[in-house]
Amino acid sequence: QVQLVESGGGLVQAGDSLRLSCAASGRSIGSYSMGWFRQAPGKEREFVAGISQILLTKYTDSVKGRFTISRDNAKNTVYLQMNSLKPEDTAVYYCSADKNWVLGSRWSPTSDFGSWGQGTQVTVSS
Repeated sequence: QVQLVESGGGLVQAGDSLRLSCAASGRSIGSYSMGWFRQAPGKEREFVAGISQILLTKYTDSVKGRFTISRDNAKNTVYLQMNSLKPEDTAVYYCSADKNWVLGSRWSPTSDFGSWGQGTQVTVSS
């Protein structure tokens, strides 16, 4: 089955760290840019971080300096290291693939890995 499966979320305190994983199955991520999105209750899904096929990265301003996106094509997995977590980081986190994304362009999710996955819940208490 072609899909992206997120994991690694949990309940933590402000200032703690978490590492999210996104494991792809059924298709190699090597030719895709990969990204992380999040959706907080009552809010729209928002872009958090992206990493291109040549390892260029982009972050939304609110996570710069705290989050790091990385990829391991051999393991077909994308990671999001989240440090110094804040209560406003509380959301369901999703990963996504984009075949044509470049820095400065708008993310356009591809359907090559199916629709959005279940995501992984991150809850940060104050």
